[in-house]
Amino acid sequence: MKRRDLVKLLEQNGWYKLRNGANHEIYTNGIAIEPVSWEREIPERVAQKIIKRRGLK
Repeated sequence: MKRRDLVKLLEQNGWYKLRNGANHEIYTNGIAIEPVSWEREIPERVAQKIIKRRGLK
């Protein structure tokens, strides 16, 4: 999955960028945090785990 598609999905569900890290951007919804890698392509398995864990639609 493209990184920008995953970030767009997070943002559509109320998540926003908290800060930048060395290897990841940190997103939050005010309660939980989710690191997203800087890589252009997020492995499909990792992306699906994030989507499932956070209940994104």
